Amino acid sequence: MPTTKNIYLKILFSIFLLSAFFSCDQQKSEKSAISKNPREITFIGLSNIGGSNGYYRIIKVTKDSITAEKGTTSNKMHKAWASAISPDTWKQLSSSIRVEDLDYIKSSPSQQSVDRTDEAFQIRTPKKAHIYINSFVDTIHYKQFQQLKEQLDKILPKEYK
Repeated sequence: MPTTKNIYLKILFSIFLLSAFFSCDQQKSEKSAISKNPREITFIGLSNIGGSNGYYRIIKVTKDSITAEKGTTSNKMHKAWASAISPDTWKQLSSSIRVEDLDYIKSSPSQQSVDRTDEAFQIRTPKKAHIYINSFVDTIHYKQFQQLKEQLDKILPKEYK
């Protein structure tokens, strides 16, 4: 009986080692693919959240798609829209953001406590996620976010602008 238990344990241990080996190998290949260009933008997000009615607008852009959600929590309204984007559109959107400036952009305190809306930007690169709240106070660096918003307005349907 003890030899039967040992065989099952050896088989179980072998399966565990193989699965661990293959999962580690996959992570290495994913990391090497990502780290080819650490200054490349992989995600852009813009949200406006707040106000007395619980207004929200959330826009998410990746290399191949754009999604937008909009609504108010007070009357439980919610709309969503999604679309594919071309590589040229992604290049145009992401080129308005200067990656070398991302560590220097300043945020300001939330305005939701006084029934105002907060504007948040999220920019992701393979190395870091940058999040900014009400960065319009940073007049030096906000121009690139303003340009991004103008480009997004050209892509989005009227009801999500």
